[in-house]
Amino acid sequence: MIARYHLIAFFAAALAGGCSADRDGDGIHDPYEPMNRKVHAFNRAVDSRVVKPLSSGVSGKDGKGIGSHVVEAAGNFGSNLALPGTAVNHLLQGKPAPAVRTTFRFLVNSTLGFAGLLDPAGKDFALPEEDTDFGQTLAAWGVGEGAYLELPLIGPSTERDAVGRVVDLVIDPMRGWLNRDQYLIGMGARAASKAGERGRFSDSVDSILYESADSYAQTRLIWLQHRRHELGEEGENIDPYAE
Repeated sequence: MIARYHLIAFFAAALAGGCSADRDGDGIHDPYEPMNRKVHAFNRAVDSRVVKPLSSGVSGKDGKGIGSHVVEAAGNFGSNLALPGTAVNHLLQGKPAPAVRTTFRFLVNSTLGFAGLLDPAGKDFALPEEDTDFGQTLAAWGVGEGAYLELPLIGPSTERDAVGRVVDLVIDPMRGWLNRDQYLIGMGARAASKAGERGRFSDSVDSILYESADSYAQTRLIWLQHRRHELGEEGENIDPYAE
């Protein structure tokens, strides 16, 4: 099993080798902007017609309705299923301590938390979620972020993170432990949690998507700055409206 992970990791690193393109003078490398803008328009329409109404209906205007508790439980369940993959990424980044803590978090929430619907690990055992992904693993290995991408339904990304998303699915231990239906239920739970997040941050999301002069440029700016901050790659200041 470990050998398989090393083989996949090596393949992914080689595949992402083309993600080292230099950023432009404004701090953004976006050669696919015309295509990205079309995808952004599609995502914005999906948000307006489906995600936004669904998130407000489930969570309520104050984000404290009964539906919000259901979404929170679904989010906890989905996040718990993602923890084994997170532990694998911590190991691939050479970080055994968070890998061990993440494993204990998974064991506690899977048992005392009723299969992860609750979060006693975070609330009672001081084991908060230490999230990471294979995109961050590639960054730790020195792979550049590559060009900016906006993916259908998923949203902002980079070439490096797009490769990371694919590898995360492949190396996820839960794929081998669960049958297909169980795994799809877990994926659905993660998707449901996104609707809850959309409801909680509705004002901020609306201001970016529907009130800014250029929602594509603003989304790109904020996402890149946040992602680079996560990875310790803040780099240059970015002008969202620079041509």
